Amino acid sequence: MTVVITTPPPTPNGPLHVGHLSGPYVAGDIAARALRAAGADVLTMSGLDSNQNYVLAKAEALGRPVDEVRRDYSDQIRSALAKARIEYDVFLDPATDTGYREAMRRLPGELLGIAEETVLHRCPGCGRTMHHAYVAGLCGTCGAGAAGGACEACAGYNTAGTLREARSTCCDAVPEEYTARVPVLRLEDYRDQLTRTWAGAEMHPRVVGLVRRLLADGLPTVPVAYPTDWGIELAHPDSHPRDLRLDVWVEMAFGYLYKIARALDPDARTLADCVAAWNRVDELWHFLGIDNAFYYAVLIPAVFAAAGARPGVLRGLAVNEFYRLDGLKFSTSRDHAVWALDFLDEQDPGDVRLFLAQDRPDRYESDFTADAFKTGRPSADADLERARRALAPSGFDPALAARLLLPLRDDPRAR
Repeated sequence: MTVVITTPPPTPNGPLHVGHLSGPYVAGDIAARALRAAGADVLTMSGLDSNQNYVLAKAEALGRPVDEVRRDYSDQIRSALAKARIEYDVFLDPATDTGYREAMRRLPGELLGIAEETVLHRCPGCGRTMHHAYVAGLCGTCGAGAAGGACEACAGYNTAGTLREARSTCCDAVPEEYTARVPVLRLEDYRDQLTRTWAGAEMHPRVVGLVRRLLADGLPTVPVAYPTDWGIELAHPDSHPRDLRLDVWVEMAFGYLYKIARALDPDARTLADCVAAWNRVDELWHFLGIDNAFYYAVLIPAVFAAAGARPGVLRGLAVNEFYRLDGLKFSTSRDHAVWALDFLDEQDPGDVRLFLAQDRPDRYESDFTADAFKTGRPSADADLERARRALAPSGFDPALAARLLLPLRDDPRAR
């Protein structure tokens, strides 16, 4: 049996913190080790998300050259993963893999149709197309603060046009509409294939809720590329204008198609070759945080469907909620974090992995505290809350609740 396990590539706009490790990275590595011990043929993949425009935005905020910032944080991310004893069979660095960049310029053109007139939004101050890091506002679905792309709170999909109170992050300007010819992916065109994929995959209850909302409200149309200043430039046949750069999440979907296929068949080059190699995969499991659920549950399967991959290859999404630090969300921008490199320098990596596996925010948020790590287990209050949630109908797990409550049987709070 051939099993592929992926974890989202970290964006090199900051170092990894313990909140990152607690989610997909330690968990995905543990799952791969367990499958190999059981005799499965496992292929793991992650990398660096170098083409997110958050990298350029970070460099501009620091006043440093973007390649220098990307390189420094990439090195820190690699070091943190290595110290945490997390290894990958395929580790992609788009900044250094010239063959990959050439494939990403070429492969989407084998699949996508003619570019069409599309309403986008730009900053009237500097003219930047407002997408991903370049726009912020309130989520059009839940009203939480959000940037372009997926909302961290509800996992809904946002654009500069659907965000409420949207402003550019470069000039703090209200977006203005403009029309550009870009290729798009109409997710509604793949409703049937996506429905079959979702029906056969294990999914977190909140991901099921996201899918139900999208099926009821209509699947969005996603630009495949933007006229923008960061990312991989598309090849420009007569049907496509020049100066378009591939959307980073569409790139990620094609990257999985291409890099996993090349690991299975080094001669794979065309999109048809990649799909043929993927047809040898028995199971695909994505490990991810809830904030990336739209992309891994919807957009990436849609690209696979458009390419002709069989729906049954995706067996499930292992999704985690956010890990908190002393009650507040880990935050790189607010420097509210326990940095992974520092922590792993001070602590035994085996102890760190064991504790994070025990305290993992799998079905609901959990809270890292220094005292809990010192004692080797979460606090009684944390275990009690986890037990209560394990007894709710959604995610019902009485065995977990019993294991958590038995050590607390003499504690009046557990009654």
